[in-house]
Amino acid sequence: MKYNVILGTGSSAPENVVTNHDLEKIMDTSDEWIVQRTGIKSRHIARPGEKFSDFAVASARTALERAGIAASDLDLIIAGTMTADYIMPSGACSVQAILGADKATGMDVCAACSGFIYGLSIADKYLKCDPDLHILVIGGEIVSHHLDWDDRTTAVLFGDGVGAAVVGARSEGHRLLAVETGSNGNLGSLLYIQGGGSATPITKDFDIKDTYIQMKGREIFKHAIKNMVDISNRALKNAGVSLDQVTKIIPHQANIRIIEMLAHQFKKPMSEVFVNIDRYGNTSAGTIPIAFNEAVEAEFLQPGDIVLMTVFGGGLTWAAAVIEW
Repeated sequence: MKYNVILGTGSSAPENVVTNHDLEKIMDTSDEWIVQRTGIKSRHIARPGEKFSDFAVASARTALERAGIAASDLDLIIAGTMTADYIMPSGACSVQAILGADKATGMDVCAACSGFIYGLSIADKYLKCDPDLHILVIGGEIVSHHLDWDDRTTAVLFGDGVGAAVVGARSEGHRLLAVETGSNGNLGSLLYIQGGGSATPITKDFDIKDTYIQMKGREIFKHAIKNMVDISNRALKNAGVSLDQVTKIIPHQANIRIIEMLAHQFKKPMSEVFVNIDRYGNTSAGTIPIAFNEAVEAEFLQPGDIVLMTVFGGGLTWAAAVIEW
């Protein structure tokens, strides 16, 4: 019998690292203020000319190599991103062209931070229809282009980076037990980018500030905890796994307080929770796949682990996945 499994992972981020001390020089903030409120010490920020596909392709190549799959054997590329190279073509199509994945279909999923697990959900369902497919799922952003660097309430939080995973059906491997998603568009105004869409098109009078991320942090915090807990419980139920059986958690890297609150809600010690927010900040759709890849590389995940991944993002969206490692 074949199961849907993770065949390989990879991640990539800009070499340019911006520390809290660097930010102290350009805005009214301090390392102490940022660390206490967010847990972030540094983040990777793209230099001029660097784009989404640069890091998506790098992470994809690593994932493909580890999976033992040639790009030419890919059937589907799903990119969870809101910062593709262009409005059109899609980020997935840009990656397809560079990889030479000529037979693959490319599509983007715009679910903000939840994009990667949304992509896993789509891949899981495709594979249940056709187990012979090989699917590349990408998640990540160049979110720094949408930050107001005079606004410390948002600019200190985010960073750039991309992660990827190759998914296929095998008789053994790192089994994908369940993937669940959810959203509430009525709460979209809590976290949004106004400009650039058809509601606020780019004209000669366009205000660049409309392209910056707008966020109501306190309300987001409340909804993030509740919905990540709820969607995680739903995923665990559908996976036939109890919370007690979960041995490792890879949460959305948005704020150390949210991560610690999740650990408390799940009654898990922080030693079982993977954290890299201190080095990356919030890379939106990149947080889960980057953390996932780093957890693999660091051997944080061990054979037999039951892994819970959970995320929350603009839309509002949320998602969770359960993997038997």
